[in-house]
Amino acid sequence: MSGHSKWSTIRHKKGAADAKRGKIFSKLIKEITVAARMGGGDPGANPRLRTAVAAAKAENMPKDNIERAIKKGTGELEGVSYEESTYEGYGPGGAAVLVESLTDNKNRAVADIRHIFNKNGGNLGENGCVAWMFEKKGYIAVEKSVVDEDTLMETALEAGAEDFREDDGNFEVIASAEEFEAVKEAVESAEISYIVAEVTMLPQSTADLKGKEAQQMVRLMEALDDCEDVQKVYTNADIPDEVVEETS
Repeated sequence: MSGHSKWSTIRHKKGAADAKRGKIFSKLIKEITVAARMGGGDPGANPRLRTAVAAAKAENMPKDNIERAIKKGTGELEGVSYEESTYEGYGPGGAAVLVESLTDNKNRAVADIRHIFNKNGGNLGENGCVAWMFEKKGYIAVEKSVVDEDTLMETALEAGAEDFREDDGNFEVIASAEEFEAVKEAVESAEISYIVAEVTMLPQSTADLKGKEAQQMVRLMEALDDCEDVQKVYTNADIPDEVVEETS
């Protein structure tokens, strides 16, 4: 499991199979609400909201839920006010971990996140300790079995993608955050199905973990993912696939 991408693909595959849909919906509703509050309720004029709505639709969230979340963000309906924060720390083996939080109680959030780090062989660090290792990028993962390599590469690069690469059973398309929507739309227009398409934080280098450290790292990432105040978690850990499967 390479840090630059695999946690996203593992998380999306697990999300489709495990009994956490309510928690997934909760995170998506928070993101939609905050996006609408910051940039307005029109997805056509608000890229962050457009991405959040697309993610909600991909999880089969009912249209009514999406519309209510937008109205709470714009103030048309009463709703909770969420605060955005980013936390940085180190996991087992010194792997970098970046945590994005949306919460209505910042004191609770930082206490819970610190507890999760400590319980799973990591430690919460100071602001700036690992953020410099990551870059904000658009990321699309496509299973090799569903598309010809040349077709996907040509489609993505012509739409503005920066990079195209392979990782185990997947092709990976990398784009700037600004070009992500155009690249995703091109892939969808070509009727190419993907595992995940999102704006994410990609590490510039990876930390190889094995054995006990790798197992602890998977548990840390899963515990952070399960925290109600955590929206997204990123790591530069490179973990063998078999460890991910065994530990999950």
